[in-house]
Amino acid sequence: MADKITEKEREKENANTSTVAKPQSPPLAQEAKALNQTLWWWWNEETTSNLCKWDGIISNDGGSVIEINLNDKEPYEAVILSGELPLSLAKLAQLEKLDICFNQMCGPIPLQLENLSGLVELYLGGNNFSGTIPSTLGLLTCLTHLDLHSNQINSTIPSEIYNLENLMVLQSGTNNLFCPISSKIGNLKNVVSLNLSHNLLIGPLPHTLTNLRSLVKLNLGGNFFYGTIPTEICNIKGLMTLHLGTNNLFGPLPYELSRLTRLQYLNLSSNKLSGRISTNLQNLVHLSVLDLSLNKLSGPLPTQLTNLHALEQLLLGHNNLTGSIPRVAYPFKLTTIDLSHNLLSGEIPPQLGNLSFLQYLDLSNNYFTGNIPPNLVFWRQMNLSYNSLTGPLPECFCYYFGPETIMDNKDLCWEKNISGYYYCFGSPHINIGSTSTENVTKWIKIILPIVISFIFLLLGIVLLSRQKLIENTGPECKAKRNGDIFSIWNYDGNIALEDIITTTEDFDIRYCIGTGGYASVYRAMLPSGKVIALKKLHRLESQKLTFDKSFRNEAKVLSEVRYHNILKLYGYCLHRRCMFLVYEYMEKGSLFYAISNDVKAKELDWKKRVNIIKGIANALSCLHHDCIPTIIHRDLTTSNILLNSELEAFVANFGIARPLNLDSSNLTTLAGTYGYIALELAYNMVVNEKCDVYSFGVVALETAMGRHPGELISSLASSSAQHIMLKDVLDPRLSPHINQTIAQNVVLVVTLALACLCSNPKSRPTMKHVSQEILARKPPLPKPFYEISMWDLMNQEIYLVDKN
Repeated sequence: MADKITEKEREKENANTSTVAKPQSPPLAQEAKALNQTLWWWWNEETTSNLCKWDGIISNDGGSVIEINLNDKEPYEAVILSGELPLSLAKLAQLEKLDICFNQMCGPIPLQLENLSGLVELYLGGNNFSGTIPSTLGLLTCLTHLDLHSNQINSTIPSEIYNLENLMVLQSGTNNLFCPISSKIGNLKNVVSLNLSHNLLIGPLPHTLTNLRSLVKLNLGGNFFYGTIPTEICNIKGLMTLHLGTNNLFGPLPYELSRLTRLQYLNLSSNKLSGRISTNLQNLVHLSVLDLSLNKLSGPLPTQLTNLHALEQLLLGHNNLTGSIPRVAYPFKLTTIDLSHNLLSGEIPPQLGNLSFLQYLDLSNNYFTGNIPPNLVFWRQMNLSYNSLTGPLPECFCYYFGPETIMDNKDLCWEKNISGYYYCFGSPHINIGSTSTENVTKWIKIILPIVISFIFLLLGIVLLSRQKLIENTGPECKAKRNGDIFSIWNYDGNIALEDIITTTEDFDIRYCIGTGGYASVYRAMLPSGKVIALKKLHRLESQKLTFDKSFRNEAKVLSEVRYHNILKLYGYCLHRRCMFLVYEYMEKGSLFYAISNDVKAKELDWKKRVNIIKGIANALSCLHHDCIPTIIHRDLTTSNILLNSELEAFVANFGIARPLNLDSSNLTTLAGTYGYIALELAYNMVVNEKCDVYSFGVVALETAMGRHPGELISSLASSSAQHIMLKDVLDPRLSPHINQTIAQNVVLVVTLALACLCSNPKSRPTMKHVSQEILARKPPLPKPFYEISMWDLMNQEIYLVDKN
């Protein structure tokens, strides 16, 4: 009896310890077969039962696969995956996590992934997946992590994705996602990290982002978003990262940013933000990176920024900041300070030299004066070029930095004779090598004859060229005494340049009336009494091929186009040391400025605004239909429409304009201003006149509304357009009481603007047609002005033009 019990116990023990002999259940056999069909584990046999020993696979207690992790960043050696995603993976019914990031997978994301109903984490980033985001992913209701970043996905975000209420992480940056973000994004109330950066997303930022109360990281940088920054975002109290850089956002910095007291990273760079930097940013006590560079911010540097004790990077370059750098104690953790390309002045405070962690300091392209503080000289990167610094360089400066770090500071010198630096011998302007009066005399004897010979040669060339020009153009084109640069054809370069340098005092900042990212505009009165505008390329940018090409392109286009509503180019100087264009002066500035300023906007009544839109339409009609070949402006915005003293409109800034070549594909890189670019250009890169037509529609609506129409354009795509009344859209700063004639004109221009915004380029009117329609006689409106909706105008139910 004892032997029998022992034998039974031995059999039971063998059954528990031997997994090889135990028959495999059908589901596990199917999973093994499905895994083998992927060919990712080609060295394993189909009948292998111990799946948990396969690379990158984790099984549950029942033996079913619950996790596949073949991320190439993992420490184990793994074969780089390629090809399309195997459909057999959809048979792994128990799968909870699939991670194949950073491989070489390609093709579309299979619809069949919907069968993985228990999937919690899906990581497909860092591959070459293309096509669309399957709407079936919205059926994976358990999903908490969805990572599709760094692929080639070309689609909208399916509305079904916004139904994933358990989603905590959504990463889909660096793809080709397009169209606006749906307001349904507010349904993702559990999302902690949202990254849709570096796509082709357009439109205003949805106000429903405020519903994402769990959000910690928000990255929407590198897109085409426009409009102001919604203050509702500042209600997300747990936000630690906010990246909205490289978009087309405008307006002031929201005062409410101070509510984000947990914020550690704030990037609003490369937008069109204006106004002052608010002092209440001092409340962001945990902030380590503040990047507001490449905007239009103005005013002084707030002293309160020094209260940000956790700050490591302060990036405020390429703005219009003025005043001096405050002489206060700065956050000791600062490693990077960039204040370049501003209008800052005064002396460099020695307090900056006390920052022991500082690795990079860029104060170039400002108006700093005085000496370089000796304590700035450490082993760090530094750029102090293009200022007005004076005096001898600090001791050992040349052993830490090259001469390029202080170039164009003409009054800086070095007390020793070292190549590349001015020598402080009598005058800081004596060139290196002048160690004695004898050496100076020697160099004068060598250089002076060469200089005199060159001057005579130059004068001979100028005289011959001038005589030939006079002979070719006739007596009506003779140059005048004070430099008649008011015609390109009799442009007297020498005299005009001398007049320009004199009247602007060598482009002194007092004559500067505007500064952009790569050029400044000056107002100058010539001796003849004529007032002109000069657009001068910044010194540093003149060395960059892109800006040089843009300047030369604008000179070429405008010298060939003559039309009343196109800004007149009087002359130009395209020399590598000094590049500027000479224009007719526009007393009232840009259309953007006129409608952004409450006082100026009220001066632009409805009659003036209709005339402005008419002038813009006429100019584009000329470019598209009267020029051979057709010229495409490519950057029509309210900032590039200038107004003269009579408030007439002139199209300006032809830096990226190009002729339309009917014999080629007209492929182009994406260029222009976000918020005004036609949607189709973002994904087919083919430029034609219908791209300008779309931009005109945006400009016309902006002129009528007094603000950018981005939010309205998004609303018109939905059925809510039926309830949007025209009277509620128009600029509220103007009187709502208008007569019948003005009402007809306003209705007409808004109707034409909406037609120009049609998503199908072929359905947009030509600019010639638009110009003719504005000039045509208009019959009475069939219904009262205050009863007209945007839906009426979109569907052309208001019959405006008498065709008889």
